[in-house]
Amino acid sequence: MTAIADGDQRVYADAVRQHSRAIGFYAFRMLGNKDSAEDIAQETFLRLWTHADRWRSDKASISTWLHRIAHNLCIDSMRKDRSSQTEEFEDEIPDQARDAELQQEWDERQQRLQAALMMMPERQRSAIVLTHYQGLGNQAVASIMDLSVDALESLLARSRRALRTMLADLQEPVHNKQVRLHQSNDKKAGQSGPGEQT
Repeated sequence: MTAIADGDQRVYADAVRQHSRAIGFYAFRMLGNKDSAEDIAQETFLRLWTHADRWRSDKASISTWLHRIAHNLCIDSMRKDRSSQTEEFEDEIPDQARDAELQQEWDERQQRLQAALMMMPERQRSAIVLTHYQGLGNQAVASIMDLSVDALESLLARSRRALRTMLADLQEPVHNKQVRLHQSNDKKAGQSGPGEQT
């Protein structure tokens, strides 16, 4: 960070490459809009370049510091413009091949999840995204959101309950539904057609 503060463009470019995916992912989960997420990511890294001297290694890691900048920018953006529409989100898809019906079901689950996140209050949404999707620890998330760890844990508990309620019909894992689908297909295959003898 000292090198970036001194104007070292190579070190800055390396930092952007290292953190851009995580920051962009976070911004999209928060805003549900790809263009807005890109704007937030660009502004976050612009502030990395212009305010690198404000980072304190004893206060937060670079990742935590960048997430805090992005978090504040997202909150500001949502308060200024609450008209952002949820777009299709392509989450990580398991390696196993799926037939068209299971692929469609997977896509629908991801869209429902993103839509549910967009319906949550800003702070609940951010707490869920930072801990579950960004994989940050409670101490880091509390720092990003300017909360005590106890307050964050209370917020997370409320957030998870709210998300479970909204997605109650999606709790069954895709694998279980895949098994049921194949069982159903097996039964159909074993049935006799019209006029056929068994």
